[in-house]
Amino acid sequence: MRKNPEIEITDTQLLSDNWYVLNKVTFNYKKENEKTESHIREVYDRGNGAGILLYNTAKKTVILTRQFRLPTYLNGNKTGMMIEVCAGLLDKDNAEQAIIRETEEETGYRLKKVQKVIETYMSPGSVTEILYLFVGEYDENMKVSSGGGLDAEQENIEVLEYTFDEAYAMIESGEITDAKTILLLQHAKIKGLI
Repeated sequence: MRKNPEIEITDTQLLSDNWYVLNKVTFNYKKENEKTESHIREVYDRGNGAGILLYNTAKKTVILTRQFRLPTYLNGNKTGMMIEVCAGLLDKDNAEQAIIRETEEETGYRLKKVQKVIETYMSPGSVTEILYLFVGEYDENMKVSSGGGLDAEQENIEVLEYTFDEAYAMIESGEITDAKTILLLQHAKIKGLI
């Protein structure tokens, strides 16, 4: 088993803080053979986030969202629209508080409890974000608004309800290509939640 390399950060240069923070980081990487290499990488820090798969056992349904995602549009998604689980940044909340807040803002459902599934780095080669993934049961009694996101955050979110089987089939059809959504749908299938 390889030992962990010794790392020394020698320089951090701010490239942008327009939306989030993009730094150019220079570091020394001391390898197992004691040889040291110098590396330069750009690192994007947007904070940590959380996502949740809302499911209804009785109806065998899930709640997903649909919204425009510019990076996907720039990389070949013709409409830029993505079908995803509800998700958002933690801001100053812990992961559980943040996902309960985001669920109400985006979907209109007010949850009292959620279950953490996993925490993961989605793009560890360039993005610092840890994504905390949850599942939570919903029913119509929890609906307090139409959702859709916050106007102040320029969110234009469509709330979708699918049967679990429909949503799961959308992975294979290519209608769902978002990694966090695929992970949570597969978790639900493996665990037999629905």
